[in-house]
Amino acid sequence: MIEQVDLSQVNWARAQFALTAMYHWIFVPLTLGLSFLVAFFESIYVKTGNEEWKRITKFWMTLFGINFAIGVATGIILEFQFGTNWSNYSWMVGDIFGAPLAIEGIFAFFLEATFFALMFFGWDRVSVKLHLFSTWMVAVGSSLSAVWILVANGWMQFPVGMAFNPDTARFEMQNFWEVIFSPVAVSKFSHTTSSGFVLASLFVLGISCWYLLKGRHQLMAKRSIAVASVFGLLAATYVIFTGDEAAYTVAQKQPMKLAAMEGLYVGEMNAGLVAVGIINAAKNPGDEQPAFLFDVKLPGLLSLLANRQFGSFVPGIDDLVYGNEEQGIVSVASRMERGRQAIAYLAAFKEATDNENEVASQMALQQFNVYKDDMGYGHLTSPADAAPPVATTYYAFHIMVILGTLFPLVFLLALYFLHKETLEKQRLFLFVGILCVPLGYIAQQAGWVVSEVGRQPWAIQGLLPVQVANTNLTTGTVQTTFFIFLGLFTLLLIAEIKIMCKQIQLGPEEK
Repeated sequence: MIEQVDLSQVNWARAQFALTAMYHWIFVPLTLGLSFLVAFFESIYVKTGNEEWKRITKFWMTLFGINFAIGVATGIILEFQFGTNWSNYSWMVGDIFGAPLAIEGIFAFFLEATFFALMFFGWDRVSVKLHLFSTWMVAVGSSLSAVWILVANGWMQFPVGMAFNPDTARFEMQNFWEVIFSPVAVSKFSHTTSSGFVLASLFVLGISCWYLLKGRHQLMAKRSIAVASVFGLLAATYVIFTGDEAAYTVAQKQPMKLAAMEGLYVGEMNAGLVAVGIINAAKNPGDEQPAFLFDVKLPGLLSLLANRQFGSFVPGIDDLVYGNEEQGIVSVASRMERGRQAIAYLAAFKEATDNENEVASQMALQQFNVYKDDMGYGHLTSPADAAPPVATTYYAFHIMVILGTLFPLVFLLALYFLHKETLEKQRLFLFVGILCVPLGYIAQQAGWVVSEVGRQPWAIQGLLPVQVANTNLTTGTVQTTFFIFLGLFTLLLIAEIKIMCKQIQLGPEEK
């Protein structure tokens, strides 16, 4: 018998984790990108010996340090939630999920923190080359931290390199390298880190545009824009390629997420890519209502994106929920029945083992192994539960794509106006540059909404639904901590913005 869960408590736990993750991700991408920009600025200073570049380096390093400190605080709270709100998840997958997190803490974060002290307090105390080396090590450490976090997340999206142990009811790691080099983990790392580089470049560009509008620190602003625009343009171009690869990986490994990203309910041959459209909010899987109130599609491009082949079949939500015999897609209802069989045989196996009935234990284990791949589906209450929130996933994906297309154009224009020596006169562009800072953050948050909302209802894709992964707490307890975290994180964000604005207002050190 499947244990009933308090869905209200589960939803509050999900909301709390989403709150923590989204606040944390305000700080992480800026840390990833700004660490490299600071390293570029200092490299130019060491190469040229020009003190202006040292001033530029110190200014952006100060903003990096403020952001880094608050990002660490929110990250620690985020990881603690795996033990508080998601203890069943931690118990079942701790052997796998814990390994990359431990490596991140012991190796990557240790490396980053060690050289962080030298970078900030080593000016005029260590050699110029050692200081530059420390700055680069902080940048490398930031990306190494991201590697292990994204490997862990990538495994949740596409679980590989593991096996289920019926004796302990846990998933255990079998192949560490398969977990690390999972195609989902690789594409997630390349796309996420490069998008962080774009955000940091927009951050430097936007603040420098503000200085130009105010007629302050113009040499510093122009030089900062020059470096940030080149770095940002390269990163934004790379983001487009990594985004295409990430979408292809999603299509192959998480077809339900891709269908939600495109609002595709009925699978199509030579499927079109939605350029713009308004989702029909009343649409449900299996009904006869249209998916869109209005849409414009680019013919055949979704098939090309999903399968690298024009004319190929792309399954829709209805195909994946109710099955498509012609395309060899098994219905969720069938997988739910198999999953319930797996759960029943697992219970029988444990009971026989406890009673030391070897024959019954082996028979139950053999039957369990037949159905175990669909065990996660046995916890779903209806086939439609396998579909994620379509409108949220669709709009988040298209916002991300639209903004991601805009940013390289902004960097190109900045470089063009710098080349023409008219940048400070382009007031409209300077306002656009400032506006791109919040737009960069919106694109970042939208990307994670696609990633996490698009894989619902799974904590681990196809294996563990969120309602089984949570801790058995009361709804009131989770609500209380939700609002505590909301207040705490909001205060931290306000503090960061105030400190940042104060430092920006002061500007770099004068000679």
